[in-house]
Amino acid sequence: MKLVSRWLRIPFWQRVVLGFVLGALAGWLFGKDAETWFGPLGDLYVNLIKMIAVPLVFFAVINAVSSLHGQKSIAALGGRTFLWFAITAVLAVGVGLLTGWIVKPGAGVNIATLQVASDYVPKTPPGVFDVLFNIVPSNPFTALAGAATSKTADGMSVLVPRNGTVLQVIFFAGLVGFAFVKLGDKTANLRKLCGEASETMIQVTRFVLEFTPLGTFGLIASLVGGYGFEQLRPLGSFVIALYAACAFHIVVVYSGLLLAHGLNPVKFFRGAAPGMQVGFVASSSFAAMPVSLRSVVHNHGVDRDYAAFAVPLGATIKMDGCGAIYPALAAVFIAQYAGIDLTLDKYLIIALASVLGSFGTAGVPGTAVIMATVVLSAAGLPLEAIGYLYAIDRVLDMMRTMTNVTGQMLVPVLVAKETGLLDREVYEAASSNVGIAEGEAAEITQNHA
Repeated sequence: MKLVSRWLRIPFWQRVVLGFVLGALAGWLFGKDAETWFGPLGDLYVNLIKMIAVPLVFFAVINAVSSLHGQKSIAALGGRTFLWFAITAVLAVGVGLLTGWIVKPGAGVNIATLQVASDYVPKTPPGVFDVLFNIVPSNPFTALAGAATSKTADGMSVLVPRNGTVLQVIFFAGLVGFAFVKLGDKTANLRKLCGEASETMIQVTRFVLEFTPLGTFGLIASLVGGYGFEQLRPLGSFVIALYAACAFHIVVVYSGLLLAHGLNPVKFFRGAAPGMQVGFVASSSFAAMPVSLRSVVHNHGVDRDYAAFAVPLGATIKMDGCGAIYPALAAVFIAQYAGIDLTLDKYLIIALASVLGSFGTAGVPGTAVIMATVVLSAAGLPLEAIGYLYAIDRVLDMMRTMTNVTGQMLVPVLVAKETGLLDREVYEAASSNVGIAEGEAAEITQNHA
């Protein structure tokens, strides 16, 4: 058990990086066989996250709503959270448009070298009322069982919520929490039970997160071994532009917002590293949500009850990468290679459609493709061009999702700082561990010695 103890003492983010590097090496060495040999490790990890995500959100939101009542106005906290969601989305759209204008990824692209992905199916954006009405579950138990796995273009399994699942769970759990507040002492025991259930799920999450390095190894090995990187060559400039735009948004824009709030960006990114890593590897905000929630509370010092509301909500509708940067950049790219001049009014339409559409497709799987469809339709650009980008969507989605997840952790930190719900001592300590702590590791070793 000494080996286990030593492994657990290694900082979490370093273990994940090691899994990433070894996975990439294994994928390169084994080629297509890596999918068969190591893919199940990634699938198992995705299933573990699927197992804990919904019950974690359900009990955490119930506990949060019943606890926040009377301390802070839930409506005020929700309003601030949505405001920052919108502000950062506007900034992300601006970054996407500016990157497209400077890099010009579509200029000089030979259309003859582009191929539409064989499994690409045009998406139909849901109506505004469909999204709004879908927030209310017709059967709450169906919503609680609503996580599902989906296959990417290269056959890789990723975790997605069924339409509106997380919002439905938040809505139902919020009603239950308000009912506890209304009934007062009549539900004291039930409220205590839900609080204990929330604590239990947090502990289960910590156990599951210890599997992240192995899951990372399996997911990356399967990706590197099974993905045909020759597909990237015709669209290499777009891949570079997207990664550059997302990196700029994370490093420059987010750091600027943190500095404006008197917070050290380095300490934020150190604490956010586990969630960012999982988002990049798993390509799913939903899969990264338990890690993000743990990071925001344990590493950044955000009030647990507020974080339990803000992080799951952000994982559903806060999509700076998929819903803002990507569709804006894709629209500019497609206009450039198709030889279509974008006038100022077209740029404004793209920006407006990107910002509003990112909220309008809340909870819908395949958000990036749907968002691109919305933006291209609004700007009058050829929709069939999305099929070209879909052929390399898995590589694009890694960076898009990491940007999403980083923003989903940033906003609760900013709002917590503004409202006095941030523990500065915890934030300044800049921990990067979200798994089992060193003391617990030693206890586990002793119990199994």
